[in-house]
Amino acid sequence: MQDDIIRPKEHSMHRDIQADLLRWKNQDRRSPLLLRGARQVGKTFIVQKFGNEEFDNFCHLNFEQKPEYKNCFNTLEPTKILNSIELLTQQSIQAGKTLLFLDEIQECPQAIMALRYFKEEMPDLHIIGAGSLLEFALNDEDFKMPVGRVQFMYLRPLSFGEYLEASGNLKLRDFLKNLHIKDSMQDVIHQKLLYLVREYLALGGMPAVISEYLQSKNLLRCQEIQTDLLRTFRLDFGKYAKKLPHEHLQTVFAKSPGLIGEWLKYSTLDPDTSSATLKKALKKLCDAGLIILVYTTSGSGLPFETHMNEKKFKLLFLDTGLVKRACNLELDLLFNQDLFLINKGALAEQFVGQELLAYMAKEENNILFSWAREEKSSSAEIDFLIAVGSKIVPIEVKAKSIGSLRSLKIFLSEKKIRLGVRISENPLSLSDDILSIPFYMIEELPRLVKEGYGKIN
Repeated sequence: MQDDIIRPKEHSMHRDIQADLLRWKNQDRRSPLLLRGARQVGKTFIVQKFGNEEFDNFCHLNFEQKPEYKNCFNTLEPTKILNSIELLTQQSIQAGKTLLFLDEIQECPQAIMALRYFKEEMPDLHIIGAGSLLEFALNDEDFKMPVGRVQFMYLRPLSFGEYLEASGNLKLRDFLKNLHIKDSMQDVIHQKLLYLVREYLALGGMPAVISEYLQSKNLLRCQEIQTDLLRTFRLDFGKYAKKLPHEHLQTVFAKSPGLIGEWLKYSTLDPDTSSATLKKALKKLCDAGLIILVYTTSGSGLPFETHMNEKKFKLLFLDTGLVKRACNLELDLLFNQDLFLINKGALAEQFVGQELLAYMAKEENNILFSWAREEKSSSAEIDFLIAVGSKIVPIEVKAKSIGSLRSLKIFLSEKKIRLGVRISENPLSLSDDILSIPFYMIEELPRLVKEGYGKIN
């Protein structure tokens, strides 16, 4: 299948990363930028939009479509490289006026190496590199990364906040940005937002799916695009699994959507394949951005990585809409069901994890943390742990509006933390040491946590 079948149509879909790209453009000590993220999350689209809107000239080299551009990088000297590019493209490249976009840059590792010399010799030239399989070039054992000479940003599927804007609900997003714990909300607005969350859960955040739905409202066509996306990911396996049989990648990829939110055991993926082999396959899919791992950590301090247990983890998939499609859940049925309860609440946990990642700093990698205590008499687990400033914030996801918060209470008591968060369908509220945040306000979670601490001090 050709990429242009599922590429988002050219319209004014806003992405929050545009503000980050503009800050990068205006930095005094700027380095070349590598834009990272899974295939089809909109990297090429957003760089084209940025280049055409913010620069006098936009020079786009795609190493996959036109392999001859690789020859420009037979040298690492920036002046010679630019001379070759200008001759081939018939474009003038001027520092401060031109954005040079090196697309599918993983096809030309020498171009990644050259970024170091552009940083040193032409620091005023704006350069962005991106590629759907960039992670494999960067992680190749034979590749020497120009450490300290490039910047990174991650682009992920559209967040719920971005979906609100794309679907013509910008006023609702602005309303939520200014909503405080003490404020009341009309139930009709609350229900409207919950409906939009369910809509997003079914569609997911892949730009091509959202673009199709907003233009045609054709659920069957959206479902076909989701199927095409999953097929595209599978077709990529041969490109990054040169030392690993494809069937192991196929197995992990096929099983993962149905295992969201569960503590992963390799035997569950495939009892007949060694854990070492399945671990390699899982890492490849993580590198491709298709799977996100949620590691346990002790919760005893920051950064979480210091206390991380790499042997105990759960997994999430790239996108909630793709989870739905991979599990063969029909779109039209989903709009008539309580999506939060599907797969024992797994889709709700996928949504929350996806949202937490979406609002992280764009420089941060795809990694999340949780907490678990395995004691026969008092086992407990927390779905997610995040940091807000210097404070550790435990988060419980409740698919139902009601439910015990036993694990959250245990964690708060054991770690002597003063505020915990429940994410559910319930409206925004603060009761004692529990901040209740509705699914549609995850974007505002850091602000609300700070506000909550101010009220309990």
